Amino acid sequence: MDTYIVNEEIKDLSNDLKEVGDSLDLPTLRKELKDLESKTLEEDFWDDSENAQEIFSKIKDIKDSIGEYDNINNELEDLKTLIELVREEEAPEYDNEIEQRIQRLRKKLNKVKLKTMLSGEYDKNNAIFAINSGAGGTEAQDWTEMLLRMYTRWISEKGYSYTVLDYNRDTEGGIKSVTIMVKGTYAYGYLKSEKGVHRLVRISPFDSNKKRHTSFASVDVYPDIDNHNEIEIDMNDLRIDTYRSSGAGGQHVNTTDSAVRITHIPTGVTVQCQSERSQITNRETAMNMLKARLIAIKEEENREKIEDIQGKYNKIAWGSQIRSYVFNPYCLVKDHRTNYETGNIQAVMDGELDDFIDEYLKMKAIDK
Repeated sequence: MDTYIVNEEIKDLSNDLKEVGDSLDLPTLRKELKDLESKTLEEDFWDDSENAQEIFSKIKDIKDSIGEYDNINNELEDLKTLIELVREEEAPEYDNEIEQRIQRLRKKLNKVKLKTMLSGEYDKNNAIFAINSGAGGTEAQDWTEMLLRMYTRWISEKGYSYTVLDYNRDTEGGIKSVTIMVKGTYAYGYLKSEKGVHRLVRISPFDSNKKRHTSFASVDVYPDIDNHNEIEIDMNDLRIDTYRSSGAGGQHVNTTDSAVRITHIPTGVTVQCQSERSQITNRETAMNMLKARLIAIKEEENREKIEDIQGKYNKIAWGSQIRSYVFNPYCLVKDHRTNYETGNIQAVMDGELDDFIDEYLKMKAIDK
């Protein structure tokens, strides 16, 4: 065991852990937890069940944050004790175990550090996640389906869940557009890094001449916001259309006009939902999607009111790709914002996106 190297690694871990503790402001966090827990003991606590659930949610979030920090701190102290014992006993057979424990701690600490970067107002929220194919017919629609598979694998790996809100499959193959609700703490905080145009370069399986093709698909992400009732939208500004669901399965598919499309005329924002058999339920979901998207745009545009927003926001502009996925003549996935890249393209398509997301969050943290 190289004593100097181990000492430096332990020192780095200790400094990083202190930095995380300072970011979390642990004394304030522990006091807030104590205050919230005391509220749950009040006699009238359950009189307002919605507020009670919100308090329990906050308690869980705080306990999770404190727990993660405390667990890492305890592991670090145990590791320091082990290192001292190994030195005293001169037992080199423990060197590999020490190195492995250092690496595990580093990964856990990096995960917690990333969470401290997710400090946006809506970062903890669920995410509404939409993928739309670009020009190119079946080739682009196949790319959209590949992206959906990639993201749903990442979602599952994170322990999140998702519900399909809208699904528009083409009869010739592939997906024209799809919108899903991703449920899980920090879903929006992580997935917002994926917003933009994604470019694919490959030998097309649909081209008998085996020529190389370039395809595009856009990803849009916005937070699912709880306080929809506080947002007022003039119903005269809306165009509401109904149509038959094009989703797969179910006896009501393509037999009733249960799917709903809502267009906010002043901005051109369009949302649609066909996840339920009931038109009323789909309309309610679509309205919530519209409100969430308008709030996100309002925040981006630094507007005081939704009424101040004007313009077309139907799609992300082509040519502004954030990432390229090259299958031929070489294998490479490169993020054009952070310059992070990897040649293991199959792993990425199987949902290994954390490195790309981490690099984006680090970049945004530096920009702040």
